[in-house]
Amino acid sequence: MRRYAAFLRGVSPMNAKMPELKKSFEGAGFTEVKTVLSSGNVVFSARGSSEASLEGKAEAAMKKQLGRSFLTIVRSFDALRSLLDSDPYEAFRLSADAKRIVTFLRKRTGAKLTLPIELDGARVLRVEGGEVFSAYVPSPRGPVFMTLIEKTFGQEVTTRTWDTIKKVTR
Repeated sequence: MRRYAAFLRGVSPMNAKMPELKKSFEGAGFTEVKTVLSSGNVVFSARGSSEASLEGKAEAAMKKQLGRSFLTIVRSFDALRSLLDSDPYEAFRLSADAKRIVTFLRKRTGAKLTLPIELDGARVLRVEGGEVFSAYVPSPRGPVFMTLIEKTFGQEVTTRTWDTIKKVTR
């Protein structure tokens, strides 16, 4: 059995209760299921399978259990730990107050991008496979980085802070 993390797009305590979300993943046949924080992070164990297959099983189980599903992007713990160990931000001069964010893509992009891409203080710094590494400095305008991410990569994505990914993999 391998350990995985599922990152769900658009989940909050207002639209999904974590105990029900946990039950839906258990209903999909996953084991050792737990939710992390209240923003759609689910860790679980499953037999080795493709990420796409696990995503499909999770989304079908949510639809059955919750009456709706959320876009789900799955990564193995091994891949997430490798990502954390590589520190893709090291090469960039980020200010002390900059927030590091990772966007998980449902489908890897084949587009040629000239980086960095910037919008209102948010910068896409690096793209590696199915992950986009960005940074922004919080401002009164809110999370402007989402506008930049969706404009560049579409809506089949979900974003987490670097610190959330660390919490998920503990």
